[in-house]
Amino acid sequence: MTATAVRPVVTDAKPAPARRRTGAGLGLVAWLLGIVFFLPIAWMALTSFHSESDAATNPPSFAASLTLDGYREFFGADGGASPWPALANSAVASIASTLFVLVLALPAAYALSIRPVKKWTDVLFFFLSTKMLPVVAGLLPIYLFAKNTDMLDNIWLLVILYTSMNLPIAVWMMQSFLAEVPVAIIEAARVDGAKLPTILVRVVAPIALPGIAATSLICFIFSWNELLFARVLTGVVAETAPVFLTGFITSQGLFLAKVCAASLVISLPVLAAGFAAQDKLVQGLSLGAVK
Repeated sequence: MTATAVRPVVTDAKPAPARRRTGAGLGLVAWLLGIVFFLPIAWMALTSFHSESDAATNPPSFAASLTLDGYREFFGADGGASPWPALANSAVASIASTLFVLVLALPAAYALSIRPVKKWTDVLFFFLSTKMLPVVAGLLPIYLFAKNTDMLDNIWLLVILYTSMNLPIAVWMMQSFLAEVPVAIIEAARVDGAKLPTILVRVVAPIALPGIAATSLICFIFSWNELLFARVLTGVVAETAPVFLTGFITSQGLFLAKVCAASLVISLPVLAAGFAAQDKLVQGLSLGAVK
């Protein structure tokens, strides 16, 4: 019998203490970055509960007494304008445009991923190139069009604009999400007699739901925060929340606490939507990253 030599197994794995130290270091860096990003929001929230005189002190007074005067002024308790119409207009414009974007982007992304057309990469580049034009460059033609069609100060004009602005980025994002849908499932549904609308709604959409949620959230945020078109094309009837917020910034008087209170209230829908869809957002943005 011959003796068989046993070769030692060499691994590149780090020892457990080293791995723990690396993980602890990365965790500490993540916490520090999170605190840095959270500090401006915390500062804004704290300032909103101060009086105007305390909010304007330099350096700021962290131990100042708290009050709700800024929120009372924002909601019109002292006879000022009510923010509810502006908030309702922002909600209508953002939600309606996001729904229209999804209805249009889903079949377009399906055609560019699962059933690709010829030169589909050129089509995607064309969609992306539409975002390269500065928004201000198209402001005057759009204003003249809205004026000649009597659509100034109309919330549905903003819905159309936000839909057209968000559609290219939505198609680009959803194309990469839908590319991960197994083709065999779609072929099986087609063999069972399912038509294209049924396939999109009952087969493709549930599988790509995290990607659709991520796309919806991004489109909603872009629409909610848009200011330039809303500032120029709206007046009183279709005024949105960001436009209403700019009315608090004046050259006379103290307004810092009131602006912070208004900014926090207007930011709450976006923060709430992001918190509610955070699991889907992470899944959608990482879809296809790990095979």
